[in-house]
Amino acid sequence: MHKKNTFMLAASMVTVMLLVIVYMAPTAFSQDDMTQVPVDGFAKLERPRVPFAHDAHNEKAGLDDCVICHHSKNDDGTRNLETSSEGEPCSSCHAEKRTDGGTPLMRAYHLQCQGCHKEQGKGPIACGECHVK
Repeated sequence: MHKKNTFMLAASMVTVMLLVIVYMAPTAFSQDDMTQVPVDGFAKLERPRVPFAHDAHNEKAGLDDCVICHHSKNDDGTRNLETSSEGEPCSSCHAEKRTDGGTPLMRAYHLQCQGCHKEQGKGPIACGECHVK
């Protein structure tokens, strides 16, 4: 009788663990791929958030070096295209409004995305192509 109870307890625990894994897996994997351009740093949005499937975009564009989009800055304030700022919000360097001559947050996003799209001759450029209602 004791072996049967131990087996039932072990089987129940394994079942619970599998259910937790199945339940949590979509959440864990969905956080790896961003689905919208982050808006931290903006007090109020003037247009709808930009949908952006990070991994799918990079795969389609053939991007495998994070620093292409996630540049950092040098001590003198110029762009550093050798060290990635991946994981830091753009607003950590680009404030929404600037008085120091640096690039404001909205302009930084637009320069980064539209600039690349224009350079490559691919991708949306007009407001409504990114900020879809």
